[in-house]
Amino acid sequence: MNAPAAPDLVRRPATQEDIPFLLALRQRTMNGHVVASGAEVSDAHHMARLMHRFECAEVLQHEGQPVGLLKVSRDPHEWVVIQIQLAPGYQGGGIGSRLLAEVVDEATRAGVDLTLSVLRANPAKALYERLGFAVERVSDFSFEMRRKP
Repeated sequence: MNAPAAPDLVRRPATQEDIPFLLALRQRTMNGHVVASGAEVSDAHHMARLMHRFECAEVLQHEGQPVGLLKVSRDPHEWVVIQIQLAPGYQGGGIGSRLLAEVVDEATRAGVDLTLSVLRANPAKALYERLGFAVERVSDFSFEMRRKP
């Protein structure tokens, strides 16, 4: 399936009932990047990442069906994009770019820095750079990036 042309996505708070979908989504979308970065891949690791700041998680829906995850912590002085994941059929059509641009706009209006971490083998780094993020620190597995308002 090709990515729908800029579909309208509904964002809603994630619930415990969403965990099976979100775990499967994380495994499908992240396993390759994690392995290529040399980091640990396990169901337990995926579950730990999913549950980290779960209260910030939003499920992305298209026509009533879950198709992704957006997790952003919005603390008073800094926002962190913790996770953004789209089902494979929704990747490559600009949906992720549009979602992240919305978060960038919200953070800019709030006057806060926006940070994120991206695995070194994840091509999304180029998108983040296009949106004004700059590498602040490099670790064994990831780039820590920041965008100022």
